[in-house]
Amino acid sequence: MIKDSVFAALELANERRAERRRFLKLAGAGAAAAGGLGLLSACGNDDDDSPTPTPSPTPTPSTSGVATDVGILQLALNLEYLEAQFYSIAAFGRRLPDASLTGAVGTRGDVTGGRQVTFTDPVIASYAREIAGDEIAHVTALRAVLTAAGSTLVIAQPAINIDGGATGAFTAAARAAGLVDKTSGTFDPYESDQNFLLAAFLFEDVGVSAYKGASPLITSATYLEAAAGILAAEAYHAGLIRTELFSRGETARAAANAIATARDSLDGSATLDAGIANSDGTANLVPADSNAIAYSRSSAQVHNIAYLRTTAGIGGGFFPAGTNNSIEALRTSGATA
Repeated sequence: MIKDSVFAALELANERRAERRRFLKLAGAGAAAAGGLGLLSACGNDDDDSPTPTPSPTPTPSTSGVATDVGILQLALNLEYLEAQFYSIAAFGRRLPDASLTGAVGTRGDVTGGRQVTFTDPVIASYAREIAGDEIAHVTALRAVLTAAGSTLVIAQPAINIDGGATGAFTAAARAAGLVDKTSGTFDPYESDQNFLLAAFLFEDVGVSAYKGASPLITSATYLEAAAGILAAEAYHAGLIRTELFSRGETARAAANAIATARDSLDGSATLDAGIANSDGTANLVPADSNAIAYSRSSAQVHNIAYLRTTAGIGGGFFPAGTNNSIEALRTSGATA
């Protein structure tokens, strides 16, 4: 089984080699030309939720923020570490190699929890393997971009909790969403095909809104193209997961809608998320504003969800000790106590 998993991982890597080569070529050119990276503002919500579609304005970054292009890529790498470890373990039963987890920024952390899913549907198993290959490639690509900008800019993998037990981050998320009893219930994402899809749904929509929120704040056209490419891949994943869950009927739809509501309660917006089914039972496979533009989340809002907390601070949930960033402000939850 392990041998087959290794061959499957290698096959996926080969299929994406051409894409990664193009990514790294662009990243290297951008690093050579960048010189110094300008300061940008922290990500903000630029969506218009008015009921009548209107032209969407072009976001104008403020000059008062502290986020840089490198800082944004470091934050993205934190999220990719989380997703890649979850999918790799669920699909192949193996963690990322140690060589892909080192870095000069932050403290290297371990992964808590996770096991290979015994899929009953070969189609879902195929989805899991493909997405795992994509997320592993994203980690490799972002690490290469940061290395090209300066070897001391690569972040180490932070401590990650993807456990489905009583003290696991997935159980805490499920309790917050009301999927299980809020004091004694547990949620194991590795127990069934549907649990795996719900866990994937929790991650993928956050990734899309995080990259969307960061995109107008990146000054380098090369880095912007790279980030846009990853955003598009994450959006494909999210659309696939949302569609599959909707096709599974009322129970799956209700659970996904509850997760979406919980994410909004954590990020403090109540407007940046949407379930997979409308109140009349029709599909809502593309969460977007009145202009059909995907929602944006700021770095603080992303951390609120990843940390599973509504109070200000660093760490918790899927990142027990916080994320690793060279800019301290990018590690902090934006919620207020």
